[in-house]
Amino acid sequence: MNSRAGTVMLGVVATLLFSFGLPAIHADIPWPEVMQRLAYENERLARRPQGHNGEYFLVCTLYYTPKESGFTFERGFDATPVTKAGLHGRKYPRDFLRSVKKEGFGRITAPVNRREYIRYNGGDSYAFASHPMGGGGVLVPRYSGAIKGGHGSLRRGATIETSSPELQKIFGSNRWKIMDTGGGLRRWQIDCYFGEDEPLGPGKLMGRPRATTFEYAYARARILN
Repeated sequence: MNSRAGTVMLGVVATLLFSFGLPAIHADIPWPEVMQRLAYENERLARRPQGHNGEYFLVCTLYYTPKESGFTFERGFDATPVTKAGLHGRKYPRDFLRSVKKEGFGRITAPVNRREYIRYNGGDSYAFASHPMGGGGVLVPRYSGAIKGGHGSLRRGATIETSSPELQKIFGSNRWKIMDTGGGLRRWQIDCYFGEDEPLGPGKLMGRPRATTFEYAYARARILN
């Protein structure tokens, strides 16, 4: 292929990627910059005469329940059937189990004893489950959230209201109940539960549902209870 033909072909590929909503280049969340912004904004709130008074400046990220049906060789995934401890010999696509390990739960195509989900138990072990769960109960799409431990009134069990046009656009919601805590999360981060979906793509894109390319958004949050 000559250089001109190669350039044309690359342009066509890029156009197709963007036409279908899949970014040609995937950028990670710039955590050093984000954490600096969070520290600055929350310090400003803390210095007010009334302190935080139930208000925080947060970064909102996304987690979801991946569906086994989306992990196919045709879409670029490693769909090699494998089994793990706790699955009783039943086999699932390798990338699907990797995604379950990261997200916590996954929706399987064929229920096992009326259980339609797999959960990650830690230590490369899995189990079948009836629902995606958090420490506070069954996860509710576009309402449940997770944080890293508690910060004052920002704790598990709290209901918060966020002010973010982007979050409202993606989730159709501005109210969240903190159902869980996660060791992999950061201070002033809330992981918002999107619901069930097939993954956006292989590799790092497994951490995004197919319905959106959302990565993160800042929001002012107010504790409601």
